[in-house]
Amino acid sequence: MRSEFLPFSQPAINQDDIDGVVEVLKSGWITTGPKTAAFEKAFSEYLGAKYSVSLSSGTAGMHLTLMALELNPGDEVITPSMTWGSTINLLMILGLKPVFADIDRQTLMVTPESVRAVLSDKTKAIIPVHFAGAPVDLDPLRELASERGLILIEDAAHALGTRYRGEPIGKAGTAVFSFHPIKNITTGEGGMVVTDNEGLAEKVRILKFHGLAKDAWQRYSRNGKVQVEIIMPGLKYNLTDIQSSLGLTQLARVDELNAKRGELADIYDRQLAGIEGIIPTRAPEYPHQNSHHLYIVLLDLNQVTITRDQFLDELKKRNIGTGIHFRPVHTQDYYRAVEGYGRGLLPETEWVGDRLFSLPLFPFMAEQDVIDVADALREVLHEFRK
Repeated sequence: MRSEFLPFSQPAINQDDIDGVVEVLKSGWITTGPKTAAFEKAFSEYLGAKYSVSLSSGTAGMHLTLMALELNPGDEVITPSMTWGSTINLLMILGLKPVFADIDRQTLMVTPESVRAVLSDKTKAIIPVHFAGAPVDLDPLRELASERGLILIEDAAHALGTRYRGEPIGKAGTAVFSFHPIKNITTGEGGMVVTDNEGLAEKVRILKFHGLAKDAWQRYSRNGKVQVEIIMPGLKYNLTDIQSSLGLTQLARVDELNAKRGELADIYDRQLAGIEGIIPTRAPEYPHQNSHHLYIVLLDLNQVTITRDQFLDELKKRNIGTGIHFRPVHTQDYYRAVEGYGRGLLPETEWVGDRLFSLPLFPFMAEQDVIDVADALREVLHEFRK
């Protein structure tokens, strides 16, 4: 057994990241300013996107995107339940109705067929989730959105560096990225709305800073004007230069970081091959490049005497950290008790939700760490095998 705990994730901070933040702290300007503008520009250039607007979190980005699109209370938005709860919470807060599409149990993502199955006359938008570093099948969803006059917003929190049919996620359409500490790059907390819609980008930019026509840098720098107007009610979701400096140095090596994730994923594939009791996920069949945000497997409950959660507790006793991505939102307390969702609604999502878990995957890991995880899995499976 390992002598030290292996965390599920750890940010890949190096000396360049630290030096960049120190430089900002010494500059006298630490809130939204030139570093943030540079980060937005670099992000657009990396993806080949037209417009990038930085935010204090991916959730903030999704919130302002939904606000900017001016959907009406009662409008239906199709999205998976196999996701973090933030998007569904936002839909509820805005008076919109989440409609859940089931997932493919092997790729863990919605399919064009599952989305079509829950369309109605009230459907106004679709929010598919790129999952664990793999892209959802976008072309059929884009065609469906165009055919029905629907808005398509990609949840790209897991997808920085992901490619779909040769194209970076975020290059076309509208996508929301996250820079939470477990993501492929981090700004501590942060997010980015990327879009080819100039009007949407400008509205998100205004909404993120009190509804003002200009942000603090534009007001207080040498060439700025102090007095500005509120042109619509807004919020305060701006990213700081401290965070943006970290984003710039992290973005400069995102391909390197993703390549290391891919190497570790390949080692996992070899180490876990043939382990009875562990069910692998499957890569999508369409052309894509995976950014390996997460390494997810499923526990075969037919082969063990304990639940998935108990299984993860046993791994923790052996100094292996894990994650659950995710507990289906429609089975969570509020959505069951108050909104009337619950088990039986999404059979594939629920089957996966009872079994999936995420193994440690971050660039500072070594091959021996992966071997230790595989050994711990074998040990727990042996001890609790039916």
